[in-house]
Amino acid sequence: MGIQTDVQVKFIADENAADPDRLVTVARPNTSATMAATTFLGGGARNVTVTTAGTDDNNKTCTITGTDVFGNAITEVITSTGSAEAVAGAKLFVTVSAVECSAQYAANITVGSGSLCASEVAGGGRTRLKGYSIVSAGTAGLVDFYNGTPEDGTIIFKAQTIGTDNSTVDNTIPDEGLLFKSGLAVGYTVATVVLANVFFA
Repeated sequence: MGIQTDVQVKFIADENAADPDRLVTVARPNTSATMAATTFLGGGARNVTVTTAGTDDNNKTCTITGTDVFGNAITEVITSTGSAEAVAGAKLFVTVSAVECSAQYAANITVGSGSLCASEVAGGGRTRLKGYSIVSAGTAGLVDFYNGTPEDGTIIFKAQTIGTDNSTVDNTIPDEGLLFKSGLAVGYTVATVVLANVFFA
């Protein structure tokens, strides 16, 4: 009989660039925006951006409603400025079910995805990180391993990509691995990771 193991692997790949109108294309909604999509390319979680074309929208807000990496309901309020610019949220959404505006904007807006990414590895329960293999994109950066979700959890382990495109960083966690009591999620930016295999049990 061969060697048996309870180690599993999560494959993560999301090289999709930030997309400023992924969720809401050019529109000037009074309240509820019409959704062009409710998920992001790549299937992972992204932060949300609201881009304004007008310069008279200071303190107007968009309330983003959806789900986090573990499927829990989350909301975030993104407040626009008086300049025509993009404002990025900090929370990471797997799905977005609604965008509610506090008032009609002075000109068109778009709502889309930013460059912050996250993926569930094992949601909700005790998990041990056993190792990882990360293929770097062209920019060096951190890969954060969260005990819980990026919004409510704690970073208890960090890895670093080296910034040489398509170079691989491998690491095996010794002994029983590193314990994540509240589930395991991985966060990174789109410019730093081509793909990753995360080994857990």
